This record gives sequence, structure tokens and C-alpha cells, in this order.
Amino acid sequence: MPRTDPHDGQKLSRKSSQKPSRTSSQKSSQESVPESAGIFHRSYLLVTLGACALVFLAAFESLAVTTIMPLVSRELDGASLYALAFAGPLATGVIGMVAAGSWSDRKGPVAPLLAAVGMFVLGLLIAGTAGTMPVLVSGRLVQGLGGGALTVALYVVIARVYPPVLHPKIFAAFSAAWVIPSLVGPFAAGVVAQVAGWQWVFLGVVGLVVPALLLTAPSLRGLHGTPGAAAAAPPAPGSAGGEAAAVETAGGARPPGGPAKLALAALAALAVLGLNLSAEVPGAGGVLAAAAVAVALLAVRPLMPRGTLTARRGLPSVILTRGLASAAFFGAEVYLPYLLVERYAFAPTFAGLTLTGGAIAWAAASAIQGRLGTRLEHRRAVRIGSALVLGAVVLAFVTTVLAWPAAVAIAGWILAGGGMGLMYPRLSVMTLALSTRDTEGFNSSAMSISDSLGGALALAGTGVVFAAFSTATTAAASFAGVFALTAVIGVAAVAVSPRVAVVPAAVRTRE
Repeated sequence: MPRTDPHDGQKLSRKSSQKPSRTSSQKSSQESVPESAGIFHRSYLLVTLGACALVFLAAFESLAVTTIMPLVSRELDGASLYALAFAGPLATGVIGMVAAGSWSDRKGPVAPLLAAVGMFVLGLLIAGTAGTMPVLVSGRLVQGLGGGALTVALYVVIARVYPPVLHPKIFAAFSAAWVIPSLVGPFAAGVVAQVAGWQWVFLGVVGLVVPALLLTAPSLRGLHGTPGAAAAAPPAPGSAGGEAAAVETAGGARPPGGPAKLALAALAALAVLGLNLSAEVPGAGGVLAAAAVAVALLAVRPLMPRGTLTARRGLPSVILTRGLASAAFFGAEVYLPYLLVERYAFAPTFAGLTLTGGAIAWAAASAIQGRLGTRLEHRRAVRIGSALVLGAVVLAFVTTVLAWPAAVAIAGWILAGGGMGLMYPRLSVMTLALSTRDTEGFNSSAMSISDSLGGALALAGTGVVFAAFSTATTAAASFAGVFALTAVIGVAAVAVSPRVAVVPAAVRTRE
């Protein structure tokens, strides 16, 4: 389940309020609620608590797994599959996003939400009872399918249950549900892993997910597909809602339909998985890796505005910068706790605090840029943010190569979190600024897919590099290779960032 930002809620609420379409029972229910009511009014209390709890648990699981994976890898002798345990769920999550979006448009969000939670729980059970690394990775792949679908299904539930005036508030609550696990999740996961075993980081969440879903059950009654359902739904990642009307995308090309989009997402996910496994093929690994990257890029190209892969100025560069920034940040982040445990003998509890520092910096920088508003120009915010991420990755690389104190890499990651908090909201705002009403859904989906696949490809690439250097004479070589690759990606993000300038409205649809 991808991270969200307070400003991402703005793009979702804006789309969902354009053509509200609800059942008569929902209308009558909402008409009885006073306009001053908030998301914790008795009419919305249970669904608010349930939805936020689901987001909280998905966020906790994402951060917790990053903390405990070094222990898991060591116990299950799974260093060669370490990156796949992270890249795989991101890749299959894109399939879940697309499938749940189309399903919600046709039948309503109830069945997709139930299926998403079921897949998420099944993935947790498989991972928590795994005795080998391949089985654990299989569980993570199933978990990713459920997590991606869960994000989309929840967005559609929100669009159907809450009036548009409350959308910013519920999405702000979702953002808070991500921040809290960022503060306590890594530390708590380390404690659980040391006291009860890493398996309970997976299994313990299972007992909390079902009660969270049950809280939303009363509000799910009657949320079935309606003729106007697609118009009411926000531009959830992978949703086909709004795409039927958006026959002209940013490049003047017709976006693929639901089945075609699902097939392309599946092809891209399979390419990412193939990239992870290419290192296992002696002799032909390099060729297979190159082919997998090419297939992934070809598959994702129709899902993006025209010119994205060539960094065309305006919207395409906004989408590309988002993917490159995610790739550099998340590609390096999952190896920092691993580095601290393996090279500096940190306990998992304290290694996870690195993620907490970055998360706090992310939240603080996001709040600061929100207060600055127009005083901080969008392109400047993106350039500064991408430079901070690159600087943090370079510090991690230098720390590894020169055996500097771990505090240098930890402090650097605070800079990385600040950089992401500074640029992520602005990239969301710029996506809207460079979209027309008919292309908001397609462009928002493209940004989310760029986010997920950028991180997935980077993690797959770092896995190949880590495995390639694992036979080196020094243990630092593998980590140095990982940070070198993510630094190159960070350089690309810095290079593309000046091209995100907002273009005149008259040519927005042709960028």
C-alpha cells in the first residue's frame, strides 16, 4: 500500500466532487447529517475508525517488514531474495490497483474491499508461517496484491459514503494514519521480533485487520455499482473511472481500457519479478535483466502521458520525477537497516529508528512546504527535494566505502525524508495543474503507477547488484553497489527536476 501525503487527498477530493452520484438511500442519509458534522459524527464514526485502522495496519506492516527483514534474511538464508521481498509487493500492488479500480467501477467497492482484505490477510499468514525465503516472498506477493487493491477500494468507499465537503478531512486522517506507524512502527517491530520472533510481526497484524474491516461493515450496505459510480469515484490508482470520458490524454493518445490496462500492469509486474530473478541464471543474467527492464518500460508506457520516458517538459517530467525520486529513496531505504545490522551490529530495534527519523523529517517538511505556499515555487521545491535525496544516498555510499560512523548515514537519511516531504506534495499539486478535468483520473493514476513501479524496478535492480557483489572480498562491496546504483537514479531525478515547470494552460493537454 503506497504512502500517502496530506496533499494527495486534495487531488482525490477534487475529482470526486465533480459529478457526485449516489444511491437514494445514501442521499437521504447524508441529508439528515448537519453540514457542520465532521468525519467523527455518529453517521460516519465507524467507517472512519475502520478505514483509518486499515490504513494504519497496512502502513505499520510496510515499515515493520523493512525493520525485521535483515533478521528474516539471515534466519532463512535468503540474501539473494532480499530485494524481491520488497520489490515484489510493489509490482503486484499495481495489478491490485488496476483490478480493484475496474471492479469498483462495475460493481461498487464492497466486493473489491472484501477481496483486498482477504488477500492481504492470506499474504500475512503465508509470510508469518514461512519456513523458507521463497515461501515468505510468495506471501509478500499476495500481500502486495491485497494492499494495492485495498488502497483503491477504500478511496471508492470514501467517495460513496462521505459528502465531498468531508473528503479533505478523511484523507488528512489517512495521512495521519501513515505518520503514526512511521514514528512507532520500526521500534515496535524490532521489539516484537526480538521478544516473540519475527513471525509475529506478520501474524500479529492478522488479528487486527478483521476487526478493522468489521467496523466499516455497517456503512458498506447498499454500496453497489450504480450507473454514475465511476463519476463519483476519485481518481484512484488504476481506476477506469473517468477514463471513458478522457479519450484524449496528455499526449493526445487514447488511454487503454480496463482489460488492456490490467494486462499491461500484469506484464510490467512480471518483468519486475523477472529482473529480480535474472541474477539466478548463470551467464545470461545480464541479458535477461536488460530484457526485463525493457519489457517493463514498454508495458508501462501506454499508462503514462506521452513523453514521460523521454522527460518531455511539463507533466511528463512531473510523472517521471516522481518515479525517479521514489526509486532513489526506497531503493536505498530498505538497505539501511540491513547495513546497520550487518556492518555495525545494531539491534533491529535501533536499526529501525533510521526509518523513524526519515519519517519525522518527511512529515515536518511536508508541513513546512504547506505553510510556505506560493512563496516557495513548485519547481524550486522539487529541485531542492531531489537534491536532498541524492545527498543522503551519497552519504550512505561514502559511509559504507570509508567505514564512517553509522551516525553519518542515519543523519543523512533525515535529509532524505525532508527532501521527499518537500517535493512529494508539490508533484501532486503540479499533476493537477497540468491536467484538464477529463485527464485528472488518468494522470493521477499515472503518478501512482510511476511511484510503485519506480520503487519496484529500483529494488529489483539493487537486488541484482547486491547479489553480484556478494562474492567480493569485502562485505561492504554489496552495500556500496546498492547505494551507487540508487545514487545514479538520484542524479537522474536531479537532472529531470528542472523540466517540471508548469506550462501554459493552452498546451496542457498536448504535453
